[in-house]
This record gives sequence, C-alpha cells and structure tokens, in this order.
Amino acid sequence: MTAESATRRAAERFPTVLWNDSADPAELARSIEFGAVGATCNPVIALTVVKAHLETWRPRIAELAAQFPDASESELGWKVVEELSIGAAKLLEPAFRTSGGRNGRLSLQTDPRLHRNADALVAQAVHFAGLAENIIVKIPATEVGLAAIEEATYRGVSINVTVSFTVAQAVASAEAIERGLDRRAAEGLPDREFGSVVTLMGGRLDDWLKFWAAKHRILIEPGYLEWAGVAALKRAHHVFTERGFRSRVLSAAFRNHLQWSELQGGDLVVSPPFDWQARINENDIEVEDRIDVPVDAQIVETLLAKLPEFRRAYEVDGMRPDEFESFGATVRTLRQFLEADEALDQVVRDVLLPPV
Repeated sequence: MTAESATRRAAERFPTVLWNDSADPAELARSIEFGAVGATCNPVIALTVVKAHLETWRPRIAELAAQFPDASESELGWKVVEELSIGAAKLLEPAFRTSGGRNGRLSLQTDPRLHRNADALVAQAVHFAGLAENIIVKIPATEVGLAAIEEATYRGVSINVTVSFTVAQAVASAEAIERGLDRRAAEGLPDREFGSVVTLMGGRLDDWLKFWAAKHRILIEPGYLEWAGVAALKRAHHVFTERGFRSRVLSAAFRNHLQWSELQGGDLVVSPPFDWQARINENDIEVEDRIDVPVDAQIVETLLAKLPEFRRAYEVDGMRPDEFESFGATVRTLRQFLEADEALDQVVRDVLLPPV
C-alpha cells in the first residue's frame, strides 16, 4: 500500500477532484503526486510561504524594490504574491490542458482591503486573470462581492468564490456566476470552460459554531459540531446539482477528514492543506461514494434546534445577501486575511528598512 493510495484511489474512482490548499511550490509538487489538479493562494498562504522561504524571497523582494522604486510596501508584497501564484500556475498547466480548463487552476485571491469596493475587486480580478491562462480569481461572498463576481464573470474571469461558509452564500454566489455567464451569452461573447468554483469553508463554519455555542453556554452532544460543515457542504452540492449550476462546490478550511471522505463521489472539489492530504494517505482513509449519504438526521435536527447560527448556515434562505458580511465566520476570516496583508507588509518593510 503506497502513501498516495487513498487520494489516488479517490481520483481514479470519482469525479471529485483534489486541489492543494497552498501555492508553496514544494508542497504543490508533492500534492500533484497525490493526485491534485488545482491549488490556491491567499494572504495567509502567501505570508506562510514567504516566511518559510525567506532565503529565497528576501533577495527577490530587494530586487523588486529596486525595479519599482516608487512601489509601496503593499504593492511590493502583492508582486510577491503574483510571482508565487504564476509559478504555481505553471505546475498545474498539464492538468489544465488535460481537463480542457475545468481543472489545473491556481486560485489567486483579491486584496481583502478592497472588500467594500466592487469596481476595485473587478479591476484586480481582470488583472489577475491576465497573469496566466489557468488563473482563477477569488472574490468574497459578500453583497459587494456578489456584484463583483457577476461583473468579473461577464468580463471573462474564472471565479473561485471565497469567504463563504453557508449554503445561502454558496447559492447566491452560483447565481451571480450564472448571471454573468448569461450576460456573455446574450451578447454573443465567446463560450468556454470557465472552471468556476464556489468555496464553502466547512471547517471555519465549525469553528464559528463552536465559538458561538461556548459563548452562549449551549452544550451540544460530543462530536456533533464536527458534522456541521459537512452537512452544509452536502446540502450545497445537492442544490447545485438540482439547479444545474455551471460552477462546482469546493470544500476548504479542513478541520477533520470528513470534509474529504464524506464528499467523495460528487462532482465537486476538495481542497485540503498538504498536511491533511498526507495524513489521509498515511491513515489510508476509506474511499467510498458518500456524497449522497445524508448526515445523521438526529445530528442535523439537534444543530438546527440548538444553534440559530447553524440554521442560518444550513438553510438555502438562511440569510439575505446584506447579512453575509456580518456573519461571524465572515468577520473573523476577513479580519484574518487583513491581518495577513499587514504582516506581509511588515516582511517587506524589514527588507527595505532592516531593524537596527
């Protein structure tokens, strides 16, 4: 039994595909060996990669600073993010060609500091899409983000919806992509495989529900909260299939192997960090067609009864778009991405102005 057996077996048996939740070139190369056909980059990931490989990036940042003497620390930091993403996209080109553009995508996230400005998000998305033909651009599932998702799709950008934790966000985002595609068709613009995906961060939903339950002193049967994100992901996939959306659900923000194993069999994407892939393989997690096996009804009913926040996350109409940005998981995640942006600025600052 090889270390790659579980993820390889899954890739061979099911339409469920594996993406790597990092653009680190060394990890991505190993993940491709595990069967990965996609990857992602965001401020947290970029910061992690740069800090882990400072011996490479410190001199490169200095070179960029000399090349662009008027660039701010933030602008230089984003040039690093772009270079990292272009390199990762190159590794995925074979899968992009083989799949006709459905896979082989490198997800590059828009600057979280633009999250209130749809026009700025669209402009950056168009710019990112021009960096490599297999770039897919991440835009947050907020009310402002939905407008940007539709417009960027219309302009020919492949989309990976991010900062998304609920069925309502996933469905609204898929509908925004549909509107963008329909506008293109109505104007006779070229049709192609966009490969767009709608992320649902199941583990971050679990995190928020655990925090909310503890804050409100609500006791839930042990283990039930490990299933909340899985239940939302399964429901979102069911709705996408039922409504014939042209985008796919993507499972991200892993906290347990259920967010991989319980989704096998569906036409969707699972995107664990590399270490989760390694652990899945080391433990030879069983590969079964589980996508249409419902989460235990008692678990779902208990979560619905005890946690209003789970009801908001699980029901298709659980939230309105104007509520998306104030949802707890959204606030926490946007703040983390913004803090990572600031930390990347600090890394650049330390190169430009070394502490004395």
